[in-house]
Amino acid sequence: MKTTPEKPIPKILLQNGVLRSSDAILHGISRMRLKRLVDKGQLIREAWGVYRIPDSPISEQDGLVQACSRVPGGVLCLLTALQFHGMTTQFPHEVWMAIDVWARKPRIEHPPVRFVRFSGKARTVGVEEHTTKGGSIRVYSPAKTVIDCFKYRNKLGLDVALEALKAYQTEKKGTMDDLWKYSRVCRVSNVIRPYLEALA
Repeated sequence: MKTTPEKPIPKILLQNGVLRSSDAILHGISRMRLKRLVDKGQLIREAWGVYRIPDSPISEQDGLVQACSRVPGGVLCLLTALQFHGMTTQFPHEVWMAIDVWARKPRIEHPPVRFVRFSGKARTVGVEEHTTKGGSIRVYSPAKTVIDCFKYRNKLGLDVALEALKAYQTEKKGTMDDLWKYSRVCRVSNVIRPYLEALA
C-alpha cells in the first residue's frame, strides 16, 4: 500500500529550525504526526516537547534556546547569564533559570536546568531578548545579573559576585546608575553599597 508523504512543517512554526510541540498542536499538528516525522528522520527530538529539523545549524547556545522554549516564562539568570554576557570564568554545567516563586517546577530531560525562584519585580525587570542562530532566548541584563549575584551570594559565593562586578566595570557592560536601580529593586543596596562606592 502506497503511503502518503508527510506535509512539511509550516515555516512559521520553525524558529531557526526549532519547533515546540505546543505550537505545533495549536496549529493542528498532532503528537502522532510529530512522532511519524521523527521516525522518518524529518525531525529530531531534542527534548520532551522540543524538536529540531535535521539540517538546522547547531549553535553553542542551543541548550539555552531549548531551555527557554521549554519554559516560556523562564529567564536565564546568575551563572548562565554571566556566561552569556562574558562576565565570568565559571563554566556552569547546568542552565540557571529564574521562574516565578509560585510556578510549578518544569520537568526537563535535556538540557539540565537549575531553577531559582524569583518574585515580584525582581523577576520581571531587566529582561532582555536575544536572537541567536538557534533561536531566541530571554536573559537578564548585565546590570541585573550582577545584582542578582549579590542577592544570591550565599548560593554562588561572594567571589563570583565580585568577579561579575569587576567584569561589568572593566568590559563597560552598563552604568553604575543601572546597578543602583536594580539593587533597590532586589533590596541589596546596603550589601553592594561599599563595593560600588569603592569603584566610584
